[in-house]
Amino acid sequence: MSHHQILLEKIRQRTATVGILGLGYVGLPLAIRFARAGFPVLGLDIDQTKAEMLEAGTLYLKHMPADAIKVLRDSKFEATSNFSRLAEVDIFVICVPTPLNEHREPDLSYVVSTIESIVPHLRPGHAICLESTTYPGTTEEEVASRVYLTGQIVGEEVFVIYSPEREDPGNPIDPRNVPKVVSGMTKNCLDIATAFYQTIVDMTVPVSSTQAAELTKLLENIHRAVNIGLVNEMKIVADRMDLDIHEIIAAASTKPFGFVPYFPGPGLGGHCIPIDPFYLTWKARAHGVTTRFIELAGEINSSMPSWVAEKVGKALNDKVKAVKGSRILILGIAYKKNIDDTRESPAAEIMKILNQQGADVSYSDPHVPIFPRMRKYDFQLESIPIDPDMLSSYDVVVLVTDHDAFDYERIGRYATTIVDTRGRFGKCSATIVKA
Repeated sequence: MSHHQILLEKIRQRTATVGILGLGYVGLPLAIRFARAGFPVLGLDIDQTKAEMLEAGTLYLKHMPADAIKVLRDSKFEATSNFSRLAEVDIFVICVPTPLNEHREPDLSYVVSTIESIVPHLRPGHAICLESTTYPGTTEEEVASRVYLTGQIVGEEVFVIYSPEREDPGNPIDPRNVPKVVSGMTKNCLDIATAFYQTIVDMTVPVSSTQAAELTKLLENIHRAVNIGLVNEMKIVADRMDLDIHEIIAAASTKPFGFVPYFPGPGLGGHCIPIDPFYLTWKARAHGVTTRFIELAGEINSSMPSWVAEKVGKALNDKVKAVKGSRILILGIAYKKNIDDTRESPAAEIMKILNQQGADVSYSDPHVPIFPRMRKYDFQLESIPIDPDMLSSYDVVVLVTDHDAFDYERIGRYATTIVDTRGRFGKCSATIVKA
């Protein structure tokens, strides 16, 4: 039998050992899904603490399903930071961050270092799958090229795959119902990708090349970023006209065709939507293309924290107060509601701006008890529990992330001034300021 046939049979028999490299917001849910499907799963992360917590039966991602630990305990799953154990793996799945550097250019250092840790352990019959979001050409240029340097033939001995992640933390949808885009460097690679992912999803969506799959992922997130940019700009227009953008969206949403509602906010957060447009614009420039529309949306979305800070300043001016010396409470610092993920959260930028203007800034977030370490922000803060006396002691309360756990009726009753970036409170009033 060929290496292709042998690996397909291992996948069908669930005997292929799956190595998940990176146990974060993408890798850990994926590890649980393959463990649930019956595969031996080895989860690897450079952070030894993660491996120790999982081995001890503790989840560090709060949005995970309630039975996640039971699945890991009852399955053939192990977590480790010992990368020498890569020798035990048949299918390597790379789920590491792809951030931007200080020049807003793609930083593939995590991807490259992970691939280089895999290469010494490669043997015929292995597959490497990249799930990290990236620009078209990455799988070929960074993964396949290193396989070729080992002397092994891609598509005959080692199978190179790209299948972009579609994780949505906090979304209750069953991940089996989310179709999985799959691609491979050759037809045999695509066969492996399809068979592999069909074990955890109801539908796979094969595309013609890894570049097509890479661009598919970028399109999905840029589509959202551009439409959020549009509605954020519409929010500013409506505000100048003294109109409620949420009322406008609700009315437009009654049209049964040709309109899809997007909702404004304080800016974009998460690892994908704020970052992915820059991956495409960087690659497009290499092809002599200027992505003006995408870049404009990025500028609008990036400006929203400043817009919110200006609204806070105006709310204080109306009370004959300055930002400097005012006590300001930020409600919610996760990038979206009901999760603990603070990556690229606009709350941090809003807090930084207000802090630089001299405000005394605090926060309350039931999902984030301690302000996390961030590259650009250094707040030594802990979440403050909400109570009537506390609320009334602040000059302004800013709703940034509208967690369901917040008691909005109580907040509205006791806060002296609320700057609402999510439309959770009613119409503008002496107490409510829309932002």
